[in-house]
Amino acid sequence: MKYVILIHSNPQPWGHPTADYLPEHQALPQEERDAGGKAFDEGFAEVMDRGELVHAEALGAPSASRLFRWKDGQKVAIDGPYAEGREHLAGFFVIDVDTLERAEEIANLFGARGETIELRPVMS
Repeated sequence: MKYVILIHSNPQPWGHPTADYLPEHQALPQEERDAGGKAFDEGFAEVMDRGELVHAEALGAPSASRLFRWKDGQKVAIDGPYAEGREHLAGFFVIDVDTLERAEEIANLFGARGETIELRPVMS
């Protein structure tokens, strides 16, 4: 089964990895940040070794996005991001795994304090 892992974040300034730019993550002791980075690197190496990664991309700053909406029966393009949103899509990983439990294990590798991780099945 394929799943997408969506990383929602709001670093100021925008940068990747997004956690490095979040005050919640920056406030952690360096040892804790290093341990988290090491755990991610080791876990993600396993994902790669098992051939479970399909595709991944980090996304540019939300301020560089364009939104296409309908207004008065016409599609209009406006500058992004959604003004109402505090968090924005920072990147995604598509994985192909045997079980939901494995997808959840991989999703748990992602996300620092201040980020939200969304795991969603792909409809294919």
